[in-house]
Amino acid sequence: MLTITPEILLEAYATGIFPMAKSEDDPELFWVFPEHRGILPLDRFHVPKRLMRTIRAERFTVSIDTAFEKVIRACAAQSTDRPTTWINQPILDLYGQLFKMGHCHSVEAWVDGELAGGLYGIRLGGAFFGESMFTYKTDASKVALTYLVARLIHGNFSLLDTQFVTDHLKRFGTIEIEREEYQARLTQALGVQGDFFSLAMDAGSDAVLQLISQTS
Repeated sequence: MLTITPEILLEAYATGIFPMAKSEDDPELFWVFPEHRGILPLDRFHVPKRLMRTIRAERFTVSIDTAFEKVIRACAAQSTDRPTTWINQPILDLYGQLFKMGHCHSVEAWVDGELAGGLYGIRLGGAFFGESMFTYKTDASKVALTYLVARLIHGNFSLLDTQFVTDHLKRFGTIEIEREEYQARLTQALGVQGDFFSLAMDAGSDAVLQLISQTS
């Protein structure tokens, strides 16, 4: 069995491949190379009106990379909506290493100092590969996603990979494309050095929504 290192994982992402596990108890990983890929075009990101009101009200405080381990473990946890998970211990270990290397990031949404939701993913060139998200409070993960998109737009990213298309992601403009088109978009994105930290950490709701409105 091939020992997957963080370096091998990054090489896999750069070719359009990503890992999964059959279950949280499975000690092994397998590679996924879908014929159809979900992406969220940054210039077509849609913010539903109710979510926009929530963002403007600033019910949530959003941060970057301040609680990565809590976020990935929350994504791995079972819930009523998610009775099983594909995030096993090897994934927790590998992505934890990538976080320390600066290639993996988390976006956290907080309410009164308590983690309410968030997401994590891989950054490579001008591409961001969304891995998973979770929510404890209504709209928390949606707010985190909106703040992520604004950060990617500001940082000159050109690809937000969602891997698959779900009804939840369709609301925001996620589409499905053929593998060949995805590979072309990926190659283009990897030729750009996106700046994940160009947007101020304390960017407020007005700045976030303005960035999105300028491109949609």
